[in-house]
Order: sequence, then structure tokens, then C-alpha cells
Amino acid sequence: MNTISPNISQDRPVIRQLDEAAVNRIAAGEVVERPASAVKELVENALDAGARHIDVAFADGGKTMIRVADDGCGMSPDDLPLALARHATSKIDGTDLLNIHSFGFRGEALPSLGAVGRLTITSRQQGGDGAEIAVTGGKLGAVKPAALNAGTIVTLRDLFHATPARLKFMRSDRAEAQAITDTVKRLAMAEPFTGFTLRDTSGGGEGRVTFRADAETGDLFDALHGRLTRIIGREFTDNALPIDASREGLHMTGFAALPTYSRGSAVTQYLFVNGRPVRDKMLYGALRAAYHDFLSRDRHPAAALFIECEPVLVDVNVHPAKSEVRFRDPGLARGLIVSGLRHALAEAGHRASSTVAGATLGAMRPEQPAPRVYQMD
Repeated sequence: MNTISPNISQDRPVIRQLDEAAVNRIAAGEVVERPASAVKELVENALDAGARHIDVAFADGGKTMIRVADDGCGMSPDDLPLALARHATSKIDGTDLLNIHSFGFRGEALPSLGAVGRLTITSRQQGGDGAEIAVTGGKLGAVKPAALNAGTIVTLRDLFHATPARLKFMRSDRAEAQAITDTVKRLAMAEPFTGFTLRDTSGGGEGRVTFRADAETGDLFDALHGRLTRIIGREFTDNALPIDASREGLHMTGFAALPTYSRGSAVTQYLFVNGRPVRDKMLYGALRAAYHDFLSRDRHPAAALFIECEPVLVDVNVHPAKSEVRFRDPGLARGLIVSGLRHALAEAGHRASSTVAGATLGAMRPEQPAPRVYQMD
């Protein structure tokens, strides 16, 4: 028996060209999943602009307001309308999509945000004039003069007001605020020489600072050690081994915790490829395999690992949010993680976590006898 699908019209289907507003909203569905996604795109733009300090503010979990201010190179008044055009970017010239040295390269973030919210960009180049442009629901406004010392301020209000159905899938303000915090912390780990400030302005005014990381100094390992201590905690860095391993064009640095400092879940695992935070199953599997002989199945290692390689050896254009990567030789990357960590753990020998050892010694101390109490007392 032939049945007609309810999704197919009885009339002959007509192919139509979607307008630019609809195209931008569709693209925004891939790029901007939640407020934390918008924060990630804006902070990455600030890092690409060479910012040395980035201030992030949000209200109501990022649903009503997100503001990212940086001291980067800024944009000229002529660049502002172009920055809000789809597939317009200063990161690449389009001739080589494998040789990418920046976070962003598609030119989709700003027009996507402008399509689903009320976006305002204020920017000024060093020695130039400040300017401001606004876009609401995909409708571009005129460029206006604005007062600004240097850098760029991007303000996004009423996220998803143009696509209200997406608001139904938002979680609570607290959950969305936690996702924003996690996003900023991951980016701060990858850029220890850049200062970050995160504030919650839900109550109005300047708000309260929920996270702050000043720019680190010293060499890369010292700066990374200081930044990880600030974000993950001194307990982690005191019980972690420095990692420095290379293999056929791939270089891995970072810190990996001792097996005795294992966790009950995999929340303290941070992986980066060319400075980009990633959640790649292959890399997480390699981290797990490196500790296979040291941990039971219900325990998870803690680590912050940074893999650097030539951009042509890895493809970052395989996921809309760029959270996954594809190596030209996946076995090489996996082997680097497994061998590098196992070599570091073997050199550590029987060294145990100072936290666990201290807690164990404290539990084994004999109790002090209570003073004898006499009847007269």
C-alpha cells in the first residue's frame, strides 16, 4: 500500500532562493548553540586581534546581555559594515584552507550573532577615529562616530530574540553562567600571557567579578604553571608532572597529574591543539590509554595538554563549533600522547601525590589523649 508522506506537498515543489536574513539564522543555529558559544566566538576574535586583556561581562546567564571588550588592534569605520557581512574575514585570503593560524576563519560569527540578537560593535584603531555600528535581527544600521580609547567592544543583547523557539531550549541562568565560565577558563589556559576578567552584571551596575586571571610572566612553562594554578588549583599543579615531548613534527607540552591524584570523573581533562580548546574523542582516548596501567577503570586522570604542529598537519574545519579536529596522521598524535605521558610517569617512579600522602599521614596520626579530669575539678 502506497502512503503519501505528510512532509511532501501534493503540488510540484518549487525551488526558492532564501533571503539573507533566513540564511544568517540558519547559520547561527550551527555557530551559536547557547550563550557560551557566543562568548567563545567573541573572545576568540579578541585573541586574533592581539588583545593583551579581555573583559567579559554577561547578565542572566548571557541571555539578555553579553559584552566583550578588548585592547586589540581594533577596526576602522570602513571595516565595520564588512565585519558584519557573511564570509568576510581578515584571517585568511581563501587560497589555502589548511594553513590556518587563527581561531576564526569562516567570517560567520558576527553576522550570525547579528541575525539572532541585537549586536553593537564599537571599535577604534590606534591613531584612527572611533566608530560604532548596530545590527538588529539582521538589519544593519549606519556607522556612527563613537568615543573609545583603542580596541573593540562587542555588545550582544537579547540573544535569540529573532528566533524565540531557541529560547525554550536554554537551561537555567546558573547553568548557562557556568558554561560561560568554563568557556572563558579554557581559553584562558591556552593564552597565559593574556589577562581575563569575567563579571556577572545580572543585578545591574558593574556586577561582581566571578573569574580573574592576570597576564602571566616568565617562560612558557612558568606562565602555564601559574595560569593552571589559578584556574584548576594549586592541588593539581603540586601533583602534576611537566610534559615536553616531540614526535615527527608534533610537539606536546603541559602538565599531567600523578596516578595517585586521579579523579572520579573526567572533568579535569583539558586538551588543546594549536592553542584551540578541543573535545576530541580520539585524543581523550589516548589520554585514557596512557594511564591504563596505572589507574582502575573507575578512576580518571587529570591533565592539561597542548599539542602544537604545523597547521597543514591538522584540519580544524570539520566541526561547526571547531571543537573537533582531524589530524593528517591520527596514529601519530595518539602515539605522541601515549608515549609522552608514559615516559613521564615512568620517570616519576613511585612518587605519590602529596595531597593523598598528606591526607593519609594525617589519618594515621595517633589521637592525643584527653586530659584526666578529677572529681574536684
